[in-house]
Amino acid sequence: MRVLLTGHQGYLGTVMAPVLAAAGHEVTGLDAGLFADCVLGPPPADPPGFQVDLRDITADHVAGVDAVIHLAALSNDPLGSLAPDLTYDINHHASVRLARLARDAGVRRFLYASTCSVYGAAGDAGLVAEDAPLRPVTPYAESKVRVEDDLHALADGDFSPVFLRNATAFGFSPRLRADIVLNNLVGHALLSGEVLVLSDGTPWRPLVHAADIARAFTAALTAPREAVHDRAFNIGSETNNVTVAEIADQVAEAVAGAKVVITGETGADPRSYQVDFSRFRAAVPGFACEWTVQRGALELADAYQKFGLTREDFEQRFTRLAVLRAASGAGTVDDTLRWRR
Repeated sequence: MRVLLTGHQGYLGTVMAPVLAAAGHEVTGLDAGLFADCVLGPPPADPPGFQVDLRDITADHVAGVDAVIHLAALSNDPLGSLAPDLTYDINHHASVRLARLARDAGVRRFLYASTCSVYGAAGDAGLVAEDAPLRPVTPYAESKVRVEDDLHALADGDFSPVFLRNATAFGFSPRLRADIVLNNLVGHALLSGEVLVLSDGTPWRPLVHAADIARAFTAALTAPREAVHDRAFNIGSETNNVTVAEIADQVAEAVAGAKVVITGETGADPRSYQVDFSRFRAAVPGFACEWTVQRGALELADAYQKFGLTREDFEQRFTRLAVLRAASGAGTVDDTLRWRR
């Protein structure tokens, strides 16, 4: 299958591209390249692709494509809150425009990387399934809800959008992110000896390894149309529904000598939810997540030490908000996060 993978030079895309290729798909990437240099360890081998801003795509980019996997986005809550208008321009409007171009070009399947943070304020409601009320509390999560709604309106007999609501990602990627919870806590533990938790530790987080996300998207790509057409799926495992305090304890076990420090200075986080992941397992028999939080913490600790993670890299090069602020300060990107030519 000929697959256009947007965000192929991002944290998830760098893991997903080789998984797709190993499954026999012909992968073409599309990425603005804002985080292409955020590499820890040997440089990854990217598929052929386009360096283009998502807002500037044309019909030529989707010509001859069988399926689109759309990962590209301003990718986390602090980033979205920094520039909410840009979040909606890129994450919402540009995503829907891509989907329309794909549908008009005859693309049959459009896999959209949504997020479990659409359930943001579910609290202690128990396991939330895909039909639960959506309570996004950030511009990032709100943009994902809007895209799901608009893609649903585009679905027809020839065009199948599929909404994969990923749990919070973790795990090593050659293009690392240190600003997601497990990756961050492991890095802080190695560099400081403390597993530092600024909240009170009580919020629930569903976690999923980047490699399991890649496997889920690959499975959804070829699943029977009737099983996935115009449906939302939570991607993750109930085993990895954990509190932030439990994540911190797992990190302390993975990093010798590290001590858990819960300051509580930011109080209780309204983003708290436990998630039911059974729908995807039913739709795609045989799929199951392979990675636990504990295994992921050990993987990250090993990789950070092997490749010599430094505090500067941890706080600057692998933190998305810091990368964009540095690029803006250096004048390499403008106020709309476009490259200056």
